[in-house]
Order: sequence, then C-alpha cells, then structure tokens
Amino acid sequence: MLDVHRLRVFRSVVASGSIGAAAANLGYTPSAVSQHVSALQRETGLKLLARHGRGVRPTAAGHALAAQADGVLERLGEAESMVADLRAGRTGSLSLAYFASVGSAWLPDVVRVVTTQFPGVRLDLELAEHIPDKSEDRADLQICVAQAEFEAGSGFTAHHLIDDPYVAVLPRSHRFAGRDEIELAELADESWVDNDFARGWCRRNLLEACTAAGFSPTFHVEAHDYATAVAFVEAGIGMTVLPRLGAVHLPHATVAVPVVRPTPVRSIYAVVQDAVAHTPPAVAALDALRQTAAASRAAVVAA
Repeated sequence: MLDVHRLRVFRSVVASGSIGAAAANLGYTPSAVSQHVSALQRETGLKLLARHGRGVRPTAAGHALAAQADGVLERLGEAESMVADLRAGRTGSLSLAYFASVGSAWLPDVVRVVTTQFPGVRLDLELAEHIPDKSEDRADLQICVAQAEFEAGSGFTAHHLIDDPYVAVLPRSHRFAGRDEIELAELADESWVDNDFARGWCRRNLLEACTAAGFSPTFHVEAHDYATAVAFVEAGIGMTVLPRLGAVHLPHATVAVPVVRPTPVRSIYAVVQDAVAHTPPAVAALDALRQTAAASRAAVVAA
C-alpha cells in the first residue's frame, strides 16, 4: 500500500524540480523531503529520481508514477471535499418518516428549515404509520406515536416531543358544540365515525379510554383517515374523537371540544439513528421538530 502523503511529497519534488524547492513549497526541511522520497522508493522498489544539475528529475518510472499520482491525489481531494461537505451538512441526504396527522401540522416547518439551511441535502420523506421491525428499514429520523417510556431499540434514540390530547369533533349545530369540555361518557350514545383504518395505537388508546369511562363506542361509519372522518362530521353523519393535531385544520361547520374524565393522550416521539444524530441536517430537523411541538403544546394550553 503506497503512502499517500509520500506521494504528495514526491509529486511536489517532480513539479518543483528540486528537493530544496519542494521543501520550501511544503514548509518542510530538505532532509524531511529526502526521507519521504527515499521511503517511497523503498516501498515501490523503484528508482524514481535522478540528479540533474543542481536539482533532480524523474526517471522513466518516476514519470509514470507521477502521472498516476496526479489522478490519485485529485480523486483523494474530491473525496476529502465530499467528507467535509458531509460533516458540514452541505451535501448528502436525510430520510424522514412521519405519520399522516403530523405531516400537515408539523412537516412544512421542518422541511422549510432543513432545505433552507442545507440546500444541497436531499430530503427523503416517507409516510409511515409504524416503525419497521428491521433497523436497516428505518429512516434516519422518524416521527412516531408510541406509549409512554417508549424504547427506540439498539442504535436509535427516542426524543419525546409532545403529549397530544384527544378532542371530539362535532358539527357546530351539536348540543355540545359550545362546551369548554365534554366528559367522554357523555358521548356514549352518539353516532361515532371511526377514523383509523390502521387500528394502531391511537385507536387502541381511544378504546381503552372509553372502557375506562364505562362504555364501548359503536362506530356507525368507518373512515380511513382523519380528514375523511372530519368531512363526514361536516356532512352531519356523526361525530369523531381524534388527537388534537388531527383537528388543526377544521371546516368552518365543525368544532373541536376537549374530552375529559378520562382524556385520551397519545405520546409523539422523534426516533433518530445514532449514526446520524450529530450531523447538522439531523440536528436541525430535530430542533425544528422540538420548536414546532412546543408551539403546538402552547396552542393547546391557550385553547
């Protein structure tokens, strides 16, 4: 294996035409330059330089090696530049997975921050309701819903962002629409619109809260997402209960009212791969998520 540093020194000697000139250009002593060239000749088993007047000139083997060294050093320089760009976040990619309701509520701010600060970074977005079982299938950063004290698994770190309370979305003409809050048990006999086709943790969380309130909701119509469920409410088909983030953009004919006793709450986390956690784009994305989550939390308190 050739020593790259010695190749650089040798290439400088060939370009300069003398040991002394190369030493001056490199900031070395002539003795140090001679030692590097001698070591390179021992490594290659070739005579690379011959004396010429007061200087030196490359032998035929030296000419050939110098030509090859130009290409090697150029490619190495490109690689070093790429590494510097990656460290500074000027290039590369960041994969980010998110679930539906947080996509419209938070993702625009996060994407704006990352693409503004790091225009050379490719941001790969993926809609994902669950964390993949295999670590190699996971995104660099995933926004997910999980139970309290969630463990992200080896090689990943979970950052708690917010606890998202549930609200009842009702037509403005509903008898409960003017309330500051609704006890969950008061909704037992309402026409419920389901809103979670995935039957994931968010739905289980709601059903457990209803059980704690002493009833099991009867879903009269099934929607596969929050937006469709809200549209059904707007049409007067029934009411639906969903996390507050899913009720950020409501039609004028509907209203969101907090449910209490008990209040279902889902916890939202950002799960980051440890391998990319300290890269500038990942740090910026996590910071933007924290700020956006804090703004959402403040809005909930103000409401």
